[in-house]
Order: sequence, then structure tokens, then C-alpha cells
Amino acid sequence: MEEHHTTREPDSSSNEDVVSLRSPGEDNSCNGSIRKGCDPFGQSQRSKLQNRRARINQQINKEMRMRAGAENLFRATTNNKIKETVALELSYVNSNLQLLKEELEDLNSNMEVYQTDSEAVNVPLIPLGLKETKEVDFSTPIQDFIHEYYGEDGLLYQKEIKELMDLRQAMRTPARNQTGLGLLMEYYNQLYFLDRRFLPPHENLGVHFHWYDSLTGVPSCQRALAFEKGSVLFNIGALYTQIGARQDRSATAGIERAIDAFHRAAGAFDYLKENFSNAPSLDMSGPALCMLVRLMVAQAQECTFERVALGPRDADLASSLRLAQEAAQVSDVYLLARRAMSQPPMKDYVPFSWASLVQVKSEHFCALSHYFAAVALCDRMASEDTAEAEKALLHFYVSPCARPPLGQLLGDAQQRRKFGKAHLRHAVMRHEEAIRLHGVCKILRKMDTLQDVLVLAHKRSLDKYSELDREDDFELTLEAPHIRPAQSQQEPDMTLPHFVPVADLFQRLGPLSVFCARGPWGPARALCLPRSEGGLGLMLRGDSPVLVAGVAAGGCAEAEKRALVSRGKENAGGRPTLRVTKEQSSASLLNWNRKKREGKRTWNRLGSALHLSFGNLGHTSATSRDATAEQPLGDPRWQS
Repeated sequence: MEEHHTTREPDSSSNEDVVSLRSPGEDNSCNGSIRKGCDPFGQSQRSKLQNRRARINQQINKEMRMRAGAENLFRATTNNKIKETVALELSYVNSNLQLLKEELEDLNSNMEVYQTDSEAVNVPLIPLGLKETKEVDFSTPIQDFIHEYYGEDGLLYQKEIKELMDLRQAMRTPARNQTGLGLLMEYYNQLYFLDRRFLPPHENLGVHFHWYDSLTGVPSCQRALAFEKGSVLFNIGALYTQIGARQDRSATAGIERAIDAFHRAAGAFDYLKENFSNAPSLDMSGPALCMLVRLMVAQAQECTFERVALGPRDADLASSLRLAQEAAQVSDVYLLARRAMSQPPMKDYVPFSWASLVQVKSEHFCALSHYFAAVALCDRMASEDTAEAEKALLHFYVSPCARPPLGQLLGDAQQRRKFGKAHLRHAVMRHEEAIRLHGVCKILRKMDTLQDVLVLAHKRSLDKYSELDREDDFELTLEAPHIRPAQSQQEPDMTLPHFVPVADLFQRLGPLSVFCARGPWGPARALCLPRSEGGLGLMLRGDSPVLVAGVAAGGCAEAEKRALVSRGKENAGGRPTLRVTKEQSSASLLNWNRKKREGKRTWNRLGSALHLSFGNLGHTSATSRDATAEQPLGDPRWQS
């Protein structure tokens, strides 16, 4: 998997902070520190569901490895008897895989577990399950890299490595609140530092990252850190969908939180689509992410309609027309999501219950839009001022030619009744189609709340149609024109990632601008500097960390530099480093780098390290044997 660096990098010269997704979420929090995930053996319904998902993923992984081995044997052998035995084993393995995938699809279709516990009647929303992953051991690769590249003892950074691994372990089981999001986001941030400090260009740590597909459970494994970052970003979006689905949408505050969560989920999936490519799993492919973005935008739009319907509704024409247009907008965005799900390869990938629910909602909200249009024409028009009514109806329909002239519609109550009846007839037809689609899907039939909403809306439209229908009305019912969708006031549809600073776990290595794997570091070499009365001949500035500002004229450091030049022992591509340790209190280790520029030899010191105590810089030579910690030096340039 590849990452495209199209977003701004953090300013490494200011506090070495990194960018990350961050957003306000729920106020709920888990007990314990931010690096403590939820109990994987918890007895909540969601925990049980996630445990079943992990178990099924492991079984799928086992069966797929058995199938791969059997297929290799089938291709390699020439013995017909062995071929028959392997073919029989393959059919058995494929049968098991099909059963496991069907069981996983049932888990993905179990939406009611993620819904709110409120007694309010809300239409279920679709949450996305988290991607599962295996444990990763960063200890050996990072310690080896620190020793080989930076020339330090990797064991000194065991605390930082353990903290990184604990953070990764905790983010595997995040809570459905801001604390859970914080775990994922903090780990996502640390991966940036991991990339910059320990991954030279076109190389990797040698660690295998195992992740399972969110919907099918198919395992994927890569050594690219971009795959790890993309998977964590995917889980950030998935967790936002679960947070949005669990909100109590019977109150405005809950609806606002749900809208925000789904917009942020859409933003995370869109960010992943634009910045990562060549994903090994189908759930992170371009078509899948496009489908998820459309689905999240549609669910946010549904919540927007609920907010409008929940607010103060005046018995006037404008309120009814707005509800009709908002419902038409929801129907349209769900139709776009349905089209994205019906295109290959999504057609055979998305759970059937998802596709069915999206189609049901598209029909349901189309019916609601025509119902509210009929209410506006038949119940609200009579008491409305003619000028205001004409202004409200001017852009209500997609095609003005589909409606009668406004003057005729406003002045003739009989014409309004016929036109309202046409809208109600279309609403009843769409309600019946939604109920039919609901009955086709076994999973949806189990959702009593959804069935209650559909039946109640259908009965309301039928009652209104019966109210307008007359026995002596033998004229053909008009065809209801298409209603123009509302331009939603909830902008934007996707909330892009917010970037906030976090602390680098490995900041003890030194400034990221210097101690970076992207730079041309070379191996450290031991050079003895005899201590003179003037000290080591280095000019220091700053405190914690101490920086080398330059080489003092006439000092031993300058003499050693000249000796190096004369002996021709320059280390091309290396970096000079100075270390004064307990064992070498009267000597320093220098690593020089020579670069040719404009015909001159230029000494370029890009990064180094110094072991000193940081009490009194004026007594550096005397206190060097008390050094215990390594700190970065400055960036002077020497020319010869």
C-alpha cells in the first residue's frame, strides 16, 4: 500500500509536533488512562459481537492458508490419485469458507446492537465494524535500527517502545466515545514519527502488519507502514459510524452529534481514498471507500431531515415545502449510495441487508417528500398570502413545465386538490414498494422499529388520500412531478481531518529535523581528541539540548579536522557526531561528512549527539565524565 503525501507536513522546527485527526465527540470516557482500551472479554453486546468477529477472522485466515496449500499441491503434483484427494479437500475448505463468510455477513448486518438504547422510535442507521489486527512486536526492529543507524544502545529506549506497543494494543479495542477516538488518533500520530525516525526511503522496518477485511474477514499482510496507517484511519472512520448510530435522535442535541459523527466518518474515508492507494484489502479500495463516503453522507442527510422535522413546525406553506424538499434530498443521496453498492466489485461485496436498507430508505423518503407536498398544497395554501405562496412554489419542482401555471394552482382549490391527490398517490406507491423491499430481506424483517416506521407512514398517506378522494371524481389522476431536492444547510457534507500536535514518544533521540531516517547518516567513527588547556575546542550554546555552534580556532577539534583532511579519511555521505562518555571523558567521537559544491569541499554537519551534563556550560570539559543522557547538537558548517 502506498501513501500519497498531499497534505501539509508538520513543522519539525517547532516542537516536533505531528498532524492528526481530532474532533469534539461525546463526553463519555472509559475508566483508566487514555492508553487503556475496552476489555476484550467484556460482556456487552458490542463486545460479544467484536469477539465473534475476531474468532471468525482467525478461522477464515486458517481456511485460506489451507486452501492456498492445497491449490499449490494440486498444481505441482502429477499423480491423479493425489489430485482427486486434493480436489475433495479443496471443496471441503471452500464450503467452510462460504459458511464463515455468511456468518460474518450476519454479524455485519446486526445493526441493532449499535443503535441507541432510547425508547424513541428511530430508523436504524448502518454502522461499520472495526478492522481486526494481530499483535505486533516493534522491540527488535526499532532497537536494531537505533543501534545501527544512530549508533546508540537500543535497550535505552525500551520504555518508549513498550509505550508504543501498549498504545497499539489499546487501540485494538477502543470505546465508542471520544476516549476510543483518542486512542486511534494518538497511535495514528505516532506512526508519523515512526515513519520519519526509523524508515529510510524505500525501506521498511521488517515488521509484518496483519489486518482483516472489515466485511469479509479476508486477511491481508504487508510490511509497508502506509498499510498500518491506512487501516488505523479506516478504523477512525468506522468508529465514527458507530458513535453516530448510537445517538439518541429523539432530541436535537443527539441529532447534532450524529450529523457530526457521520460527516467526520465521510471525511476520514475520503481522506483515506485521496491519500492512500494500492490497498491489499477490498474494504480500503477506491470503489469501497467511494461507497462508504456516499453512505455516510446519506445518513448525515437523513439526520438533517430528522432535525428539521423535530424542530418547531409552523402550520404554514414554507415549512411543509421545506420538509418535502429535505425528504427528496435524503431520497436522492440514498439513491446515489445504492448505485455505488450495485456496481462491481461492490455488488458481491456489500452485505445484502445494507443494500436492501439503503433501497428501502430511498423509497421511504421519496414517499415522504410527496406526502408533505400534498399537505402543503391542500392544507396550507388556502391561508397563505398569494405573493408568498407564489414565491415558495416558484422553485419547488424540478421542471416548471410539469406543474400547472402558478396562477391557476394558487387560485383554484379544486386544482390544488387534484394536484395534491397526485402527490399522495405517488407517496402510497413508494411506501408500498418500501414495505415490499423490507419484506424481501430476512435481516430487515427482524427490525421491528423499521417496520413500525414504514407501516405508520404508509397508513398516514393512505388516510390523507382517502380524505381527498371523492366518489364522483372520475377524472384521471395527474402524474406527480419531481420535487427539487433541498440544498442542505448542513455544510460541508464531509468534515476533513483536523490536525493537532502531539508529543513524540522518541523525542529523547533528539530533534526530528536532525535525527531522521531520511537524512544521509553514516557510521560513527572513534577519533581521539587530546584535551588541552583550552578544552576540546568546541563552541557550545543552549541548554537541554546543548548545541555545537562551531569549532574554536586553534583548538584540538580544528586540528583534528585538518588532520582528517590531510589523511583523506572523509566519510562521504556520513554525519559528524560527537560523544563524550564516562569511559572516554578526555576524548570525543567525530563523524565527518564531506560534500562537494561549486568546486569546493564543504563540511556539512547535519546532526550529531553529545553526552554532557547540562548544569554549567562553562565547565563542559570538567563535567563531561558525569554525562548520562544523549542530546542533539546544532548544525554548523565547516569549510576547508
